Order: sequence, then C-alpha cells, then structure tokens
Amino acid sequence: MAEHGQMGHVEIPADDPERAKRFYGELFGWKFQAPEGYEGYHMFRAGPGEVGGAIGRRGEMARQTMVQYVSVDSIDDVAARVSGLGGEVIVPRTEVPGQGWYGVVRDSEGGEIGLWETTDQAQA
Repeated sequence: MAEHGQMGHVEIPADDPERAKRFYGELFGWKFQAPEGYEGYHMFRAGPGEVGGAIGRRGEMARQTMVQYVSVDSIDDVAARVSGLGGEVIVPRTEVPGQGWYGVVRDSEGGEIGLWETTDQAQA
C-alpha cells in the first residue's frame, strides 16, 4: 500500500493510444493491460514496486496533459487545504468503484496534480 504523499501513478494522455503504447512499449519495455470495465485505459507498471500508470485517449480516458497521482490518506482533507495554499480543486473526490477515489488539483504554479485515496477493500 502506498503511503500518504507517495507518487504512485502517472496518466499519459494520447491522441492515438495504440501509437503511444507502441512508443512506450518499445522504448521502455512496458506491457499494457486494460482493466475490466475500463477498456481504453491501458495500465502499465514502470518497473518493480507500486509505480505505474496508464495511457488513455486525451480528453476521454485521460486529462489533456500528463498528470502524476499522489497517494493521500484523505482527498477531502487535502482538498480542504488547497485553496489556502494558492491552489484550486478542479476535479472533486470521484469514486472508482471497488478501488478508491481520485481528485485533481491545480497547484500554486498552475500545474495539475492528481490525488488518489484507496478503499479499505483495495488495500486488503
């Protein structure tokens, strides 16, 4: 299980996901798999450990720009502090059934960072 503040997932937007999968697969040896119910969201592991990500069609299965997700104990607690630190919540806490919740914030410099909170069932 990832700890609070640990980077864990990068989402890569692509205009042509098959072309992007070929690029990253041949460049880094990544293997891709679309989880059941999320066809079009091609998951990968970037070496040993929990760091991985996915390629999805830009604006559909992925955001417009690359987003790094950080594990947090509570998206609601983190989101409540964002505005006071000069940022903005742009995607509120949203459920991924059976896995957890995600949200996206804009940092004080205009960059997007994703938040990930795992469900108790997914941690088991």
